[in-house]
Amino acid sequence: MTPQQLRNSILQLAMEGKLVEQRLEEGTGEELYQLIQEEKQELIKAGKLKKQKELSEIAEDEIPFEIPTAWKWVKLGNVINYFMGKTPPRAEPEWWGRDIPWISISDMSDYGFIKMSKELVSTKAINEKFTRISRAGTLLMSFKLTVGRTSILDTDAVHNEAIISILPYVDSSNSFRDYLFYFLPTIVQWGNYKNAIKGKTLNSKSISNLYIPLPPIGEQKRIVEKITKILPITDRYEKLWLRLNELNKRFPEDLQKSILQEAIQGKLFRQKDEAESAKSLIEKILLEREGLIEAGQIKKQKALPPIQEDEVPFDIPDSWCWERLGNISTYNQTKPKVKAIDLKESTWVLDLEDIEKNTGNILERINAKDKKVSGDKLVFYKDQLLYSKLRPYLKKILIAPDDGVCTPELVPFNILGGCNTNYILSVLKSPYVDFFINSVTYGVKMPRVSVETMVNLLIPIPTIKVQNNIAEMIEKVNSLCDKLRILIK
Repeated sequence: MTPQQLRNSILQLAMEGKLVEQRLEEGTGEELYQLIQEEKQELIKAGKLKKQKELSEIAEDEIPFEIPTAWKWVKLGNVINYFMGKTPPRAEPEWWGRDIPWISISDMSDYGFIKMSKELVSTKAINEKFTRISRAGTLLMSFKLTVGRTSILDTDAVHNEAIISILPYVDSSNSFRDYLFYFLPTIVQWGNYKNAIKGKTLNSKSISNLYIPLPPIGEQKRIVEKITKILPITDRYEKLWLRLNELNKRFPEDLQKSILQEAIQGKLFRQKDEAESAKSLIEKILLEREGLIEAGQIKKQKALPPIQEDEVPFDIPDSWCWERLGNISTYNQTKPKVKAIDLKESTWVLDLEDIEKNTGNILERINAKDKKVSGDKLVFYKDQLLYSKLRPYLKKILIAPDDGVCTPELVPFNILGGCNTNYILSVLKSPYVDFFINSVTYGVKMPRVSVETMVNLLIPIPTIKVQNNIAEMIEKVNSLCDKLRILIK
């Protein structure tokens, strides 16, 4: 149950007379209703209230739900007086100033008190544009756009035409005001809405015809006292609920991160004694690199420094090895480029905004004919790794599903030695790499990771068999977490 559903159910119980007990000595809703009508007649005779058109009685089949026999269903217009506000012409500065608060819906908080407003009007506006001021203690309710928001004024003020001031009859103790303060937000949902230009609204007729369950004043007071004790508990419940909801939302991602980190530390599977170790794989990779250099397919680069013991971020199994990314890949090799004007219409053009953050999923695939392309683009090939050096914390990393061209902010590169590309992808997405890379990026507004940082990045290398097992397990975990996200939503 959401916090709002909990509040609604509590308020519903209260409006059904189930929150506090009924007491005979407090009288009935009918008796209160008659007192209200007497007060209205006295005000009319004294010229303080205009005689209003009689509202029809509520028919038996119109009653929303059962209430205690001591209560009475009434129409709001029969038990309160209310008036609407207005907005002075904004093009005329003389109506605006620093004299009297002018309340708009944005100044109102749900079940709150209004001490000040964002805008104020001048004394001239009060004298010439407004027929009356709402005094401190007046109940306000919005009835346009945001319908049913209630607040109580903590200062004298005026308000705009989307708000009404509510003045209950027979209410010297403010018990009826406070009762309406809590229950009108729910009650207005029963009203007859009409479409407004920018949303929903009530009109004067539908406001007057709102159905109100009317308990005697004494019971109203006890209901309000009970509500004021319960609502802080629902507020605490809301904080816990939001925290739990956030944990639920984060759980799939946190689970992925945790398993991923365990995997690259060699803790996902029980390590068996193997005849082959990753050391022989590293030797194979270095031999392949030398062969590519001799064949002129890649350029010889400056040798990377040996790995020092104090560089190693965590322990790995004895059969694994640490190696720098630059030694097992073509990350630091010059990438083939193509000018925008030379692109074929059918060429896939990949930009950073086409890649979903964290997942690396392709959001949109657009060919050159359907995209405004400028400048040089880097050529990439199917099954190459693509790594975003701009804002690396977004983890826009993926394996190319097809050939194409991309923004120079993406680095296409190959993994050597038959290593499992999905395994290397998992390492690059791991919490270890994420934390390290983001600690050494440069640039405030457009943080980037340098080529030097990337080629010197330490990669934990197991045997090909273990790489394949890890990649397969990570794929299953990712699929499970995707299903969890759907369930949580």
